Formats: sequence, structure tokens, C-alpha cells
Amino acid sequence: MIRLSSIAFAFTLALGAVRVQAETAAPTTPPDATAGVGSVTVFAAASLKNALDAISTAFKAKTGVELKISYAGSMALARQIESGAPADVFMAADEASMDYLAGKGLIQPGTRSDLLGNTLVVIAPRSSKLEKLPFKKEAFASAIGADKITTGDPASVPVGKYARAALEKLGLWEIAEPHFAFTDNVRAALMFVAREEAPLGVVYFSDAKSEPKVKIVATFPTESHPPIVYPVALTAAAQGEAAKKLLAFLKSKAAREIFTDQGFSLAR
Repeated sequence: MIRLSSIAFAFTLALGAVRVQAETAAPTTPPDATAGVGSVTVFAAASLKNALDAISTAFKAKTGVELKISYAGSMALARQIESGAPADVFMAADEASMDYLAGKGLIQPGTRSDLLGNTLVVIAPRSSKLEKLPFKKEAFASAIGADKITTGDPASVPVGKYARAALEKLGLWEIAEPHFAFTDNVRAALMFVAREEAPLGVVYFSDAKSEPKVKIVATFPTESHPPIVYPVALTAAAQGEAAKKLLAFLKSKAAREIFTDQGFSLAR
């Protein structure tokens, strides 16, 4: 197993929470009555970046409210909130991270809901000769060779937990595990493959869709791992109407279209 948490990346998502103030466009329609109320701080799973950046623009155009978004691994964000980091809304990539905060009394229970789903895939660099990877021991071993396969750390990153569960279910974990290079969030794993620093990676479909330098070579059966669920909730510290309006907006038709366009599925 290779740990990559000490390697510096050129992109702002990798290795821990990075505050990203989403760029916003000038409103094309008059903002509603929430205009002028300031901002909402969102802690969100790294895989949500492209979708939430777009939603931030749409939400500000509608309300005048700015979103200040920190993207990282879900459990890392949950522990930051536990330590007192200011956040109004938490969006995780798994139930366990939200359950962790709920167990600490750090979310408003009545505001919690399952928002999205996703699909687990194996990716390779766009330049790779590999086009299709069967979930068979010989094929998997051959595709990895003496090189690396990357995903989030199963100890703390949702995509890594899903990846381990799926590979164990398919009888491939023992083959892949010695070659794994674990990262602190899914976007770090995505970029390792995009930069051709790893020949294979396990990420979400939405991540693969966002990066033109990678291609999907396998899609995990949905029954091979627990359902991928993105819950959302107001934190216990959230106050005012703006954060509540954001929760409502995340479930609106406009937001749903953005999420599905980015490769997410809608929670049932």
C-alpha cells in the first residue's frame, strides 16, 4: 500500500479541506427577498465540486446570497465541524459521515435528507490502450502490473470505502490492495490518473465525467457495494433563512438538472 498524503498537488482540492469561493455571475434576474443577507458556508464532499460551483452561481443569481464552499473528504470535513469549524450546511458522500455528526448532536435532525446517488467506476488515462477491464483476477492483475491503482483512503474517504467493499465482493481486493495508492479525497485520485501518474483509479462516475483526460474502463455492479448516498443537512450552528433557502434550492428543478448533467443520480 502506498500513501500519497505527503505529496503536493498543483490543484486546490487535494489533501484536505480547501476553501473555494465559487465564482459567481451577475444576476440575470432580480434576486428575491433574501438578497443582501450575506453568505452561506458549505462543507461539501470533494466529488460535488463541479456541480456545486454551478449551483453557487445559480443560487446567487436567484437570491443574492454567496456560497463559501470547502471541499474535502467527507469525514475530514465532519471532524472539522466537530472541532468548531464554522459551517452552515454539510453535504457528505456517505451516510457514515453524516451519522458521525448526528451522533455528536452537530446537525439539525429535521433538516437531514438524502439528496443524490452516484456510480462507482474504474478509470484509466485517456491515452491508455486499455479500453475495457473485466472484473476477473487475471485481467485485473494484468492491468495493474507492477504499477499503482489509486482511490480514496478506505479508512476515512467514502469512495475508498465503496471501492474496498466492491473489490472484496468481487474477489479482487487481495490482488489490488498491495498496489493501492490512497488519497485524502476522490478528486486527488482522479488527478493522479489524469496526470498519468497511476494507470488505474476507482472514482465516481461524476468525477470521471468531469475530467476529459480520463476514460471509464469498468463500472462496478451496484450490488457489489453499499448504495452511494449523498446526504445533506443544516449544522447545529446554522442560523437565519439563507441556509434554509439553500437546502430548498438544492432540491429544486434547476439544481436537479445541474446534478444530473454532472453525472449524479437523484436519491429516491
